[in-house]
Amino acid sequence: MNERKTETLVRSALLARGYEGKAGVLVEEQQSDNPRIQKLLKRASKAGVGAGYPEFIITAPQYPNLVIVIECKASPKRHRSKELDKPKEYACDGAVLYAAYLSKEFDVIAIGVSGETKSEQRVSVFAHLEGQHKPYELDVESILSFKDLYSTYITSPQKFNVDYADLLSYSQTLNRTLHRLKVKESHRSLLISSILISLKNTAFLASYTKHKTPAQLATSLVKTVIDELKASDVPRDKIENLSHAYAFIQTHTTLTNDPSALVNLIAEVGEHVLGFMETHKYFDTVGQFYIEFLRYANNDKGLGIVLTPPHITELFADIAEVGKDSIVLDSCCGTGGFLISAMKKMVADCGGDSEKIEIVKRTQLLGVEAQHDIYALAISNMILQEDGKSSIVSGDCFKLVAEMQAKSPSVGLLNPPYKAEKDDIEELEFVLNNLEMLESGGICVGLVPISCVVAQEGPNLELKRRLLQSHTLEAVMSLPEDLFHNSKVGVVTCAVVLKAHTPHKKGKKTWLGYWRDDGHVKVKGRGRIDKFGRWPALREAWVQAYRNRDVEDGRSIAVALKPEDEWCAEAYMTVDYSHIDQAAVEAELRRYLAFEILSDEAEV
Repeated sequence: MNERKTETLVRSALLARGYEGKAGVLVEEQQSDNPRIQKLLKRASKAGVGAGYPEFIITAPQYPNLVIVIECKASPKRHRSKELDKPKEYACDGAVLYAAYLSKEFDVIAIGVSGETKSEQRVSVFAHLEGQHKPYELDVESILSFKDLYSTYITSPQKFNVDYADLLSYSQTLNRTLHRLKVKESHRSLLISSILISLKNTAFLASYTKHKTPAQLATSLVKTVIDELKASDVPRDKIENLSHAYAFIQTHTTLTNDPSALVNLIAEVGEHVLGFMETHKYFDTVGQFYIEFLRYANNDKGLGIVLTPPHITELFADIAEVGKDSIVLDSCCGTGGFLISAMKKMVADCGGDSEKIEIVKRTQLLGVEAQHDIYALAISNMILQEDGKSSIVSGDCFKLVAEMQAKSPSVGLLNPPYKAEKDDIEELEFVLNNLEMLESGGICVGLVPISCVVAQEGPNLELKRRLLQSHTLEAVMSLPEDLFHNSKVGVVTCAVVLKAHTPHKKGKKTWLGYWRDDGHVKVKGRGRIDKFGRWPALREAWVQAYRNRDVEDGRSIAVALKPEDEWCAEAYMTVDYSHIDQAAVEAELRRYLAFEILSDEAEV
């Protein structure tokens, strides 16, 4: 067999897909002129001694942190080994070996190709991210164009996890910087949102380093934000309130007097945050900074404001089966996390129809927020998502029922303020309020303290009775106990799913899910993250189990509930202990010990 034939096939495929001669894409064979690549491959021989020489090395100046390597074998039988540990014998194994060396300084896409003809050709594609211990496989079985291959890698869940962990780490660094600059915790998110909005303005981006004084720059920053708000169809009567929210920037002592403070801050935020936002669209980046900035402040937690982690906002959009024709309402919208996750699904469902996407963003995302400063964050967040902000209103959700009803929302998503004082409004009151706004048959998914749904006396018992009298309780899912670790809040929560304006029929069973383990772990310096990449599979399993109403021992059960019952899986599930013996206990202890060793960065 002749490996040169395989290489010729690859060369032809690269040419057909625009690699050869394409501006900005460089295809090299065996060796690279890039000294960093040369250095990293110096000891990457498949034989274990000497340099490594991939069949093809592909780079692009516009993506300096990415390298693509391709390794070939003539026989499809030599495509890949079971453990990917025989680099001299198999195409994929060789490509993965080179990626392991290159990943010390680059993100690497490793491609294994085998077969001498197109009909027998096999292609497998892996990504090995910089600084990570092992590669992962991408869902690709052919040689794609550079654009499509880059898109597949950059939007992979694993790439998001790494970038998100970096964002969380940077948010802590940024928080320390803002503390040093004496910016109040309650002003920090507003300042960062103003910078992000302004950097989207080409005139500001080109001129912010050229102002003669820091006071002039501060004035320009605020003016740019207001100009962007005006250009984004924000109601005129709200512009003045929003102007007041950002006005502190122009009077802040350090920002307006230190010649380097604000200009350096703008440059730093642009470097660390804008790239993330451009890569990972429809993500509540502003909300993540808000969580970090308020972790150690008492004022907002005293108001019961706890923002929902982004993987949960996306999960709720899945549970509600949000699509392009949904009209989504969050009556306690905070920084807009639920609306952004809903937007992401709705835009994807539009299939590239730009007119429909514009309609979705302009009219199908409804929000209500009572706190003026957080309303400003929600508006700015939506501007950063390129629309959706004009349908968020500032006000009391209990006084806006008729206004919201007129817009016929079909889906309600909410995480209401948690009750901090005796006289505060009960969380289930907010859920009832959201349901009242929905059209008949609409689906509400709410995140509430589990104490609300297990109550067997007091106000929550009466609220449970009202829920069943007017609406159908479809499901309740117990969520991870430390879900709000990043917000330094210890409340244990659950998800409630209700169908609006359809009274719960006597004897109808409610599906109860035990969703305590979402795969996230607490990592020092990064908070609670999906370190081991378990979440995508868990999310898919949870959503399918809910949609199919699967009943499985230890995970879910269906129960006919009454108001005085405990609405949670733990109250009804039984555990089968018959299969547990000494060997099972020892095996579980070994697994736990291995987890602790692998997670040596984890917080205790």
